[in-house]
Amino acid sequence: MNANRVSAKLITPLSVICGILIWYAVSKIPSVGAIITDPIRIAKTLFTEAKAGSLWTNISASMLRVLGGFALGLVVAIPVAFVMGWYQNIRAVIEPWIQFFRTIPPIALIPLVIVSQGIGESAKIAVIFIATFLVMVISIFQGVRNVDPTLIKAARVLGANDRHIFFEVVVPASFPYILVGVRLGLASAWTTLVAAEMTGANKGLGNMVMEASLYFRMDLVIMGIFVIGVIGLAMDKGVLYLERRLTGWQELRQS
Repeated sequence: MNANRVSAKLITPLSVICGILIWYAVSKIPSVGAIITDPIRIAKTLFTEAKAGSLWTNISASMLRVLGGFALGLVVAIPVAFVMGWYQNIRAVIEPWIQFFRTIPPIALIPLVIVSQGIGESAKIAVIFIATFLVMVISIFQGVRNVDPTLIKAARVLGANDRHIFFEVVVPASFPYILVGVRLGLASAWTTLVAAEMTGANKGLGNMVMEASLYFRMDLVIMGIFVIGVIGLAMDKGVLYLERRLTGWQELRQS
């Protein structure tokens, strides 16, 4: 087991190094190099943008939008998911609508958002909220539905009422699913960022990528994509760390 863990820790950095080398080799192909900028130039662009301060401005703007839409989505998704999972009649009313809107790409809702919210920050947060809410509510709802019925029956035998069963059995058993929903919600927030910043943004990573593409600044485009990916990955790893720390009472799973 220890040998496997050591080998896994070695494989990951080797995979990253190999990926960068392949990236560099592909960028030197004449027909591809005009689009796929080599990593050395990307690093120089990253340093230049960071030194000028524009990169930090774009990162902070995007972070506020992502975290704002995500937080609002989580606050709404948790009670809706638990109510759906606990009350069958309410689930029958709400679930079809959630499943319906879940199939609609958030970018398709941008015209409606612009008309209703304008092109301010609220419009961008609204687009991210819709995307994250729909992802998280389904994940958390599945957690409530998958609670072991034996636990509920045992609690009833011991004299617990519905309120105690809900808060002391269902909620703790669903907590890992909440954290999974958080991870999926954060990923959805970042993937929706570019669409959200199409609502008239003048700063942000998504806006930077779109403006750079208009001037064929592919180094800036790829650098922006890289930064979004790194921040999203770091946030995902942070939630995964919390999941391991907070759900240690459950059976450990392989990450």
